[in-house]
Amino acid sequence: MKMTQKILPSIIASAALISTSTVVAEDGFEDYRARFEALPYLPPIPESNSLSEEKVELGNMLFFEPRISSSGVISCATCHNPALGWADRIPRAVGHDGQVGERNTPTVLNSGFFEAQFWDGREPDLEGQALGPIEADVEMAMDLEMALERLTDFDFYQEKFAEAYPDDEDPISADNLAKALASFQRTLNTPNSPFDRYLRGDLSAISDQAKDGMAAFVNNGCIACHSGPALTDSRFHAIQVPGSTDLGRYVVTGEESDKYRFKTPTLRNVAVTYPYMNNGATETLEQAVATMGEEMLGREFDDATINDITAFLHTLTGEMPDFEIPALP
Repeated sequence: MKMTQKILPSIIASAALISTSTVVAEDGFEDYRARFEALPYLPPIPESNSLSEEKVELGNMLFFEPRISSSGVISCATCHNPALGWADRIPRAVGHDGQVGERNTPTVLNSGFFEAQFWDGREPDLEGQALGPIEADVEMAMDLEMALERLTDFDFYQEKFAEAYPDDEDPISADNLAKALASFQRTLNTPNSPFDRYLRGDLSAISDQAKDGMAAFVNNGCIACHSGPALTDSRFHAIQVPGSTDLGRYVVTGEESDKYRFKTPTLRNVAVTYPYMNNGATETLEQAVATMGEEMLGREFDDATINDITAFLHTLTGEMPDFEIPALP
């Protein structure tokens, strides 16, 4: 059975089932709960890249394909490891020839919900993001045309690209490579977390401490930036974390006002995507909460508040995507 013959109908069926749920009970936190949105089973799908089983299946294979890297041993999954929250759990990414990048690897989970990609927002969508790591010297260090030539050498990939893009005379192209990877990533979502179940009416899905943490999260202003279903506004905010000299969005825009500005990271699955901050220098979730309180809010949280907010953040770990590690040609 094809991976996508299982995934897409499962996503649609689950979404239909969940959509019938309505919050009816009360627990005294209604005003806080109303400030949040449950995570849908699928993100918005662009008209220019409709979601199909064939694209998702091809994207799944390409995500694990190391031969589109210069060394032939690095794939997207090297840094975005499914066993590690689809990140790598090291401070800064290690790429081609052992080079260490400037930034921590962000998770690709729920990335279809983001309105900007990369820490510095240099791409607006997943299609734009997909090819960057392939060509980056510090990551996969692969000439894009050579990557396409390698794929063309396989009859298997010629068939899979033709199935995914039947109207294209030359389906193995950079554009289609990006679209396939983006399609696969749009299925990597983590709905039905304890907090989602709580938002939909299961008031016992999270603990009383987590509810207090939700209230503290709102009352202290964390929700101003960590909003929407993915708990990110996809905007850029200035922060200088210890040990970082990274200029952030300034590298993209050249605007003085963008120095040290970074995209608000998603808080979905944050408990399993450590370490934290743009340079990965913050090891624990408790430290991250304290740092954000000081740097972004100008507040020194007491231990009780840190523990409450941390308990709330743990409820944001959702159900991991149903996928298969592909057998490559």
